[in-house]
Amino acid sequence: MARQKPVRQRWRRALLLLSFIAFPVTMNYFSPYLIVDSAFKGIVNGSFAAFGTMLIGSFVLGRLWCGWACPIGGLQEFALPVNDRRLTLKADIAKWLIWVPWVALIAFGAFTAGGYRVIDLLTGTEGGISLAGSADRPIFIAYVIYFGVIALFLGLALGLGRRAGCHTACWMAPFMIVGRRASNLANTPALRLRADAGTCRECGRCTEACPMGLDVQAMVMSGSMEHDECILCGTCVDTCPHATIRYAFCRAR
Repeated sequence: MARQKPVRQRWRRALLLLSFIAFPVTMNYFSPYLIVDSAFKGIVNGSFAAFGTMLIGSFVLGRLWCGWACPIGGLQEFALPVNDRRLTLKADIAKWLIWVPWVALIAFGAFTAGGYRVIDLLTGTEGGISLAGSADRPIFIAYVIYFGVIALFLGLALGLGRRAGCHTACWMAPFMIVGRRASNLANTPALRLRADAGTCRECGRCTEACPMGLDVQAMVMSGSMEHDECILCGTCVDTCPHATIRYAFCRAR
């Protein structure tokens, strides 16, 4: 009989499931296209606000969003029973090759538009519901995009392994990575993981359970729990039988 997950992890997975269920409503607020289109029109749209919130929030919360609320992250975690292979860290560079030119395009669009002049968080979203379509985008196009995004990230997870889309294709993660690095550089208080290497028995359960495929045990033994790909899901905290890892609100050093 499968062992039941710790209470905190059950709540976390429930939140991820609810977030995924709501994705037909919220999809446009994470759209990499609408933010570009709006930039060329000088409009601060919903995805601009969402990505900006992720960037600012990461100074305090790191990538907590990815571990607890991301609808596509949740979709990938539910694919773990099919393929739980760990990706090599070389895969992580892929998302930066997407993010850097994309952010440059957003900046170029805003520049050519003479800056942001209008705030319209519902740009391209009829009544606030993403799959309702809009005057500029028929509803069937919205559904094609919706299922296309699901197929992309689910396909990556099924084909490559643990949260492969987060490692390779996510355009949101770099905002939070940049914010976290800035927080560490400024040594500001933030939500972090801390570990006591002296209590570690090197059982490897933390590494085995990590949904991002990180070598958590090696991080514990090194004395540093900071990693760009850590999503602060707390799986390692709740899996360790010796309470070696814990959440803490503290400075980087």
